[in-house]
Amino acid sequence: MSGSATVPDAADAEGAIAEAAKAYSNWGRWGEDDVLGTLNFLDAGKRREGAALVRDGVSFSLSQRFDMNGPQKGWRRRTNPVHTMLDTGTDAALGNQGFPHGMGGADDVIAMPLQCSTQWDGLGHIFDHGKAWNGRAAEKVVTSDGDLVTGIEHMAPYVAGRGVLLDVGLVVGENGELPDGFAITEEHLTASAEAHGVTVGRGDLVLVRTGRLTRAKRDGWGEYAGGPSPGLSFTTAGWLHGSEIAGIATDTWGFEVRPNEFDHAFQPLHQVAIPNIGLLIGEMWDLDALAEHCAADGRYEFWLTAAPLPITGAVGSPVNPIAVK
Repeated sequence: MSGSATVPDAADAEGAIAEAAKAYSNWGRWGEDDVLGTLNFLDAGKRREGAALVRDGVSFSLSQRFDMNGPQKGWRRRTNPVHTMLDTGTDAALGNQGFPHGMGGADDVIAMPLQCSTQWDGLGHIFDHGKAWNGRAAEKVVTSDGDLVTGIEHMAPYVAGRGVLLDVGLVVGENGELPDGFAITEEHLTASAEAHGVTVGRGDLVLVRTGRLTRAKRDGWGEYAGGPSPGLSFTTAGWLHGSEIAGIATDTWGFEVRPNEFDHAFQPLHQVAIPNIGLLIGEMWDLDALAEHCAADGRYEFWLTAAPLPITGAVGSPVNPIAVK
């Protein structure tokens, strides 16, 4: 099945980005001081709607494990998490901890890039021609002190509501998986929603499964981090804007199709979606167990809570999303 959206002019990335940025800009929509972007669509009513979807009480973690066996290979100094013990059972058994009456304990520490595994991209993560979300000057928003304006801590209370799974890998792919380089168009998203019997609209948190992580878990990480991958087509920018969704996450490293659809470009849909639409984007989510359950019971909507860690000034955050059906 192929999408019907117009294929972008592969030779004119700059023109396509500029046109989409202008057409789909949300700058000023929620006032000049806004720090939430499309999360403004996720209101109290939408949360009540999402909470009402809990019937069985079955829950799914949509996160990969955070350990040294992750997908990162060092690009842009992104490494896998390094987990170190500060106190251990050995220390306790040897009496080295100094606690009275036989008490012992263990402590640990972790060091990792905030976007090394299952995560959200914050609004300060991507700029367009020196402009951050809402038209602010990038150099005044994110400095060596962090994101001084749209730090991801501002989003911490709000990312909970109605989740919708669009299993494009199941509906469009073969054996539940899409091949590398497959560009998911609006038509594919709409067809998947129709196949699942769900609608997608204002305030929803949309999860798009491609099957790319499924393949990585089976065959090894390979080029999962930064290499060829299925993902959203640049042509979905209009849908991402017009649908008024609150956020979207995929099971891929980079959300959009790779290689990108232009002769010379790097993540052009990011350049439109984050600084111009103000869209919350998640990557490297593990949607397989949830997808299996949805296929079994035919329900592709659920309560989803996926709060970022309130790390002051961060432009991204690890997350352990929980879907409850």
